[in-house]
Amino acid sequence: MHADRLKPIFAPQSIAVIGATNRPGSVGRAVMENLIHGNFTGGIYPVNKDSRFIHSIRTYPSILDIPDPVDLGIVIVPPPAVEEVVEQAAEKGVKGVIVITAGFKEIGGVGVEREERLKTKLANLHISLIGPNCLGIINTNPGISMNASFSRNMPRHGRIAVISQSGALCTAIMDYAAGHDIGFSKFVSFGNKADVDEIDLLDFLKDDPDTDVIVMYLEDITDGRRFLETAREINWQYRKPMLAMKSGRSPKGALAASSHTGALAGSDAAYDAIFHQSGIQRMNNLGEVFDAAIAFARQPLPKGNRIAIITNAGGPGIMTVDAADRFNLELAELKKDTKERLASFLPSTANLNNPVDIIGDADYKRYEGAIRTVLEDENVSGAIVIMAPQAITDILQTAEILPRATQGIEKPVLCVFMGIVDVSEGVRYLESHGFPNYFLGEQAVHAMASMVHFTTRMTIPDREVISYEVDTDRAREFIGKTLGKKDSVYLPQTEANTLLSYYGFPVLEGGKIAREEDIEPALDRIGFPVAMKIDSPDVVHKFDAGGVMLKIKSVGEAKDAFRRIIGNVKQRHPEARITGVRIEEMAKKGVEVILGANRDPKFGAMVMAGLGGTFVEVMKDVTFRLAPMWKRSAYRMLESLKMYPLLKGIRGMPPSDIEAIEECILRLSQLMTEQPEVAELDINPLIVYPEGRGCVVADSRIVLKRSVSTT
Repeated sequence: MHADRLKPIFAPQSIAVIGATNRPGSVGRAVMENLIHGNFTGGIYPVNKDSRFIHSIRTYPSILDIPDPVDLGIVIVPPPAVEEVVEQAAEKGVKGVIVITAGFKEIGGVGVEREERLKTKLANLHISLIGPNCLGIINTNPGISMNASFSRNMPRHGRIAVISQSGALCTAIMDYAAGHDIGFSKFVSFGNKADVDEIDLLDFLKDDPDTDVIVMYLEDITDGRRFLETAREINWQYRKPMLAMKSGRSPKGALAASSHTGALAGSDAAYDAIFHQSGIQRMNNLGEVFDAAIAFARQPLPKGNRIAIITNAGGPGIMTVDAADRFNLELAELKKDTKERLASFLPSTANLNNPVDIIGDADYKRYEGAIRTVLEDENVSGAIVIMAPQAITDILQTAEILPRATQGIEKPVLCVFMGIVDVSEGVRYLESHGFPNYFLGEQAVHAMASMVHFTTRMTIPDREVISYEVDTDRAREFIGKTLGKKDSVYLPQTEANTLLSYYGFPVLEGGKIAREEDIEPALDRIGFPVAMKIDSPDVVHKFDAGGVMLKIKSVGEAKDAFRRIIGNVKQRHPEARITGVRIEEMAKKGVEVILGANRDPKFGAMVMAGLGGTFVEVMKDVTFRLAPMWKRSAYRMLESLKMYPLLKGIRGMPPSDIEAIEECILRLSQLMTEQPEVAELDINPLIVYPEGRGCVVADSRIVLKRSVSTT
């Protein structure tokens, strides 16, 4: 859908309210009152066959009876009548409708059928539809001033746009915003998205001159790939920060998963991947969302991550420092001349280092001097100003110095005027002059970190997709022969390693043996020491099944290991199909990483990296990205892991070969992009050696499927 098709919905010259009524407590009455009291600048046409006037405005029995052109229809009729009303609106020449009526797919059964009929009808009509089952939309632009919803709140004009699948959450957001003096440019509840979806709305908002920040509440995404590209465009080309809340973080499990990756990859992992790769920041709650949103909307972006803290209270200052450390912000090292300037007007008991403690008896002049001096330090990217109200503090005067102290300086300043009642007058002044205020230092730090994250992502180089020289043709031939006429095939390590080798993965020398008498020839080729592992499509956790023997140093040990492995697996998994035992060179010790991939039914190929070994599903220190991946994404995957300090080297351990891991991640991304039949893949562990010494695939498994998506 082209974004221009939404203009009649957001900026109509005339609106028909089909289902308008005078009945108290009804949605039809609420929408009429909101349009009138919100000072909508266009024409309003109520449609109700049983009334002559509603709110002293003439009514019409049908939208077709309105003599004037109509741009937007708001539909509030019983569910069975919606389809006919939408048809009439299209016949009238209406370009957009908002269907507030509920009773569609959200109720299941007949509602699903009703919505499918509506979607089929829309395919042949030149009309755009928001809903059904939605709250409506709001445009606060003074030239339009449209509250086309049944929310009683008309927010003030601002620079933040909100789109939400949940209508109930919309009313909560608007009430929250009213209490915190937060303004909006657009507010959209899009409900079941039978036609217009979140991507269409983002396409419209990217060009909206009134919108600087986009906030989203999502329950699902219609088209993951299209969403990713649109969000990237908004973030990197239009430079509009995007903040998201996504419900459903807790997966119920993947009980039938045939790999570690499958067990760890819930649908929420795909959303996390999309958010990471598109630059969208995922928030946990409304407080986090709007802490960040108002900072983006009101303050300049930081040019670094070095912050300064100015406070009149030691305790809150220290707590804010702790929060800065948690959010990976650096405390700026103040320059010598900055400290000398501070010393010239601060009392001798003041702390001239960062955080700058100007002492509890600080008046507004002391605050003004400290803020200005610190912000003029080129080492400082932004500042957090803390004020704990004292009996001698003039709170309003302190607030009033902020515009003067920051004049001409393009650095973000966030305030923490602590308390509620005593600071209320000062807080109102701050917010009316563009300075966000927070109840706690941690909130301000979170907002500042969000801004730093955005600007950092904007400047990251290497957004190209790396393509290695690989043997694509042999890989395709191998997959074709292996699949044959089957719908799916499980590849244990030997066959999986063959496919991986075509894509340049470092694999161990080895092979599969089906009989005990095959052991000696294999050992003559491989040498000692060796590892031996069960080869079975039905055994995922080989160690748990007693299917792994390590550090085997003789033919006798190897034969004994062969018998024990087969016996253990038969005892613990009597139903398992056993195709043999893999025997391979024993890998040297190193840091164990897991790499994996699978295909999400909605979003396509996903690549996983994380802490490897036998406890991978317990620790769950993994992260996902969608393929194909940018070069920089591989590093960011590793950087986001809890195990990352281990890779960097701790307690005398040398740094691991991070570049080798990154290369394997990117090769895996390429494999998943080029070979659509690869449905699931595990490399666990990938053993990583010290910097410059590479890594090796110590175990692997692959599932091929004929009917897998090509993305």
